[in-house]
Amino acid sequence: MEENLRGMLGAFGRAKDAGDTRALPGLAVCSSALRFAMFNGALLTTPVADASELDERIQTAAAYYAARRLPWSMWVCQGWLDRGLRPKAAEAFYRHGLHLVVELPGMEAERIEAPVRPLPALEFRRVCDPGSRAAFNHIMSIAFGIPFDFSRQIYGSEKTWGGGLTGWVACREGNAVASAAVVVAGGVVGVYAVGTLPQHQRQGCGEAVMRHALEQAQAESGLQRIVLQASPAGFHLYERMGYRTVTRYAVFACS
Repeated sequence: MEENLRGMLGAFGRAKDAGDTRALPGLAVCSSALRFAMFNGALLTTPVADASELDERIQTAAAYYAARRLPWSMWVCQGWLDRGLRPKAAEAFYRHGLHLVVELPGMEAERIEAPVRPLPALEFRRVCDPGSRAAFNHIMSIAFGIPFDFSRQIYGSEKTWGGGLTGWVACREGNAVASAAVVVAGGVVGVYAVGTLPQHQRQGCGEAVMRHALEQAQAESGLQRIVLQASPAGFHLYERMGYRTVTRYAVFACS
């Protein structure tokens, strides 16, 4: 799951020529070079035993982004932290000026259950040209509240797509209404960027495009195991689809 998430964040680092993805001691950093914290990430890559070690990792990531004058975020998988450290971990981030943005269940499934309701008939388009990139960007910006220009520089860039990342948009009567992306990395298929425009929500559009994206990725890669970090809005849907929680993520960010 961690390697797959690094694959997704790495797409932010290759969207622009000024972006950067590199390994630091105990960390991976993926910088978009944009002044938007969620597009400048850091991830733990080895276990952390105690508070001083965690503090050192945070300082390393903070120094990297301070040198570039960029806001940043850190995705922390509970499984990398010693059990005794977990209740106190947030304090280390607060001391460095980062705040908790969201907590997400890390989920996995060996197979997907059949839909519990009929799904809408939609046309699915792979993100592979300026029009499909623009449609994906439009949905991301609105569904996730990302400032449009920041979103455009990531999802509208041809360089973002590839490297294991594939995007899909679902269209109804020729108009893009929902999106999903998949990353093939770490021996699993990861699901990301499942979004639906507000006027088409609660109609099964997001589930339909997600299922389509997974079917295509599984057929092309031969992999069956699927992972994701679940948003609060999608958690119960993912449970119905057969996912189970195996870990938890906390995302901290600075401005």
